Amino acid sequence: MKHDIFNQYVDRVTDLFGITKEDLFVKSKKTEFVDARHLIYYLCSKRPMKPAYIQKYMKDNGLIVHHASLYNGIKNVENRLKDDNDYVSIVKDIQNSVFII
Repeated sequence: MKHDIFNQYVDRVTDLFGITKEDLFVKSKKTEFVDARHLIYYLCSKRPMKPAYIQKYMKDNGLIVHHASLYNGIKNVENRLKDDNDYVSIVKDIQNSVFII
């Protein structure tokens, strides 16, 4: 069940950022890839999804994510949400569009 939710978030976030799923799971520091991953961490954590599951799903797709990176990404999104109303709207739209299959 959580895996389906994760995959739906991946689909919506990659569409939003205009990147491929392959790009998302490549170890890269390109801003659009990092921002997309951080948003996925945040969305999953608010579902709520345990960090270990998020790490597992990322690893299943080829990217190892450490706890510190996960928490840092979540914090980055939380900080951005405080200052950017457009980003708040986008996050809410994504959250409302994901459902249990």
